[in-house]
Amino acid sequence: MISPLAYIHPEARIGQNCEIGPFCYVDANVIIGDNNILMNSVTILSGTRMGNGNRVFPGAVIGAIPQDLKFRGEVTTAEIGDNNTIRENVTINRGTAAKNRTVVGSGNLLMEGCHIAHDVNLGNGCIIGNGTKFAGEVIIDDFATVSANVLVHQFCRIGSYVMVGGGTKCAQDVPPFSMVAREPAAFCGLNLVGLKRRGFSTETINNLHSAFNILFNTSNLFAERIQMIRESVPATKEIDYLIDFLTTSKRGFIGR
Repeated sequence: MISPLAYIHPEARIGQNCEIGPFCYVDANVIIGDNNILMNSVTILSGTRMGNGNRVFPGAVIGAIPQDLKFRGEVTTAEIGDNNTIRENVTINRGTAAKNRTVVGSGNLLMEGCHIAHDVNLGNGCIIGNGTKFAGEVIIDDFATVSANVLVHQFCRIGSYVMVGGGTKCAQDVPPFSMVAREPAAFCGLNLVGLKRRGFSTETINNLHSAFNILFNTSNLFAERIQMIRESVPATKEIDYLIDFLTTSKRGFIGR
């Protein structure tokens, strides 16, 4: 299952039933689990830890050192979960001393040419479009959909169940359950199609709509708006998550 034209360092650890195509390069200090497929010309560099059942397409580079001038060669990792599809020319850098690791969860689709920079934490079940770039220490929560050619500033956070429109420049956090697009980036409403596809109930969607209506359509101070949401919208795990996301945001969040 390993092409004779591939290079596998003697110290690399490869699991069972893996397919490694011609012209792949697997470095030392690499651990690859079971049932992974590395198509031709995939580069897996030192510090990579890959789970099971991933498919990596030609030209992808995982575990390269960070594009961060503060990096001084510290021992860090790029950790990939299970059942991800990593398409052509995707780059995933390993971490720096800031977080020590870059993490890609499980069940994600990373489309052609996207970049996952140092210390990014990408959750589970996300879809990342062609050419999208995440700067260092970005956090992407579970089940986010980020379209093509999106640019995300360092330290930003993208919430769960969002839809970020193609070509959007995100310099602030993207609230969960929302649609964000335009230039400059703006809140465009609930991600209704995505929420319905994920099985959210009508009651939950209505509660989220009420919360966002208070957030963006009242003139009170931010703390007062959050209190209004707490008092007037039923407490659910979705509302609690939204409030926690908004109140802990370090860069501020994208609004209208």
